[in-house]
Amino acid sequence: MRALQISELTGPRGLTLTELPDPGPEHPMTPGQGVLIDVHAAGVAFPDVLQTRGEYQFKPPLPFVPGAEVAGVVREASSDAPVAPGDRVAACTYLGGFSDVAVAPAHMTFPLDDALDFEQGASLIFNYHTVIFALTIRGRLREGERVLVHGAAGGVGSAALQVAKGLGAETVAVVSSDEKAAVAEQAGADLVVRSDGDWKDAVVESGGVDVVLDPVGGDRFTDSLRCLREAGRAVVVGFTGGSIPEVKVNRLLLKNTEVVGAGWGAWVMPKPHATAEIGAKLDELVASGAVRPIVGASFPLEQGPDALELIDSRGATGKIVLTTGR
Repeated sequence: MRALQISELTGPRGLTLTELPDPGPEHPMTPGQGVLIDVHAAGVAFPDVLQTRGEYQFKPPLPFVPGAEVAGVVREASSDAPVAPGDRVAACTYLGGFSDVAVAPAHMTFPLDDALDFEQGASLIFNYHTVIFALTIRGRLREGERVLVHGAAGGVGSAALQVAKGLGAETVAVVSSDEKAAVAEQAGADLVVRSDGDWKDAVVESGGVDVVLDPVGGDRFTDSLRCLREAGRAVVVGFTGGSIPEVKVNRLLLKNTEVVGAGWGAWVMPKPHATAEIGAKLDELVASGAVRPIVGASFPLEQGPDALELIDSRGATGKIVLTTGR
């Protein structure tokens, strides 16, 4: 099979296309419980960029094939898997997704709704499972509340807008350009504000928010806290902005607000039942029409370095995917 491999930690251009043996049907994290998938599309995410430099917390030994989420057709499946050979699926592979063939744990493999194509399927697991976990379990979002989403035109941000709308919330999107504003509106934003303007004042004047979902971090975090209503929750998902903010905790006393971490991967890894529950909620949102992943750009597998550089430059909107040509 063809695969994109990281052999040296020099950044996205260090990805090289190579030929490797097809994997077997067992995933190393769950022996005896794997699903072998003929990959049609693979999702690209910011952690993939970090892995090319050795800057992500998960550091596999070199060389390795990155790529944590795929969509395709099942070739083989263990007896306890919720899918069978020939099924269209979306799956989290953890590693190995940037290839023609990948293996995923059975409990991280899900039937792909016929309403979604493979590129949309490769956009589902990381982003949508993360935001369902962040908004419902960590953020305790309730119908009728108001959610602010930073980086709202990106993969996580656009997913958060769709999920929040599907759960009955009002949505506020923070974006950095007119192009990204259009993507946020497509994803369901009720109000769009610009991060290069007085976004905090605009949000406060519009009534504030109950939940902030922040995958960006950086120096805007204090203003996010100022946007919260009484008993509001700021949910931290990541730091794509590069810097990790610090919180003066006296601010939390003023309106009884909270800062909550949402580390989806570490939380669900030992809890297959939780993954199944999140997957069932996502199925409901897809069936209702609330979730339709926005694919911002698609690259053939051999152009993987270009896809990662697009994310690294902060130029991506929606989800970025690689396709195998199947």
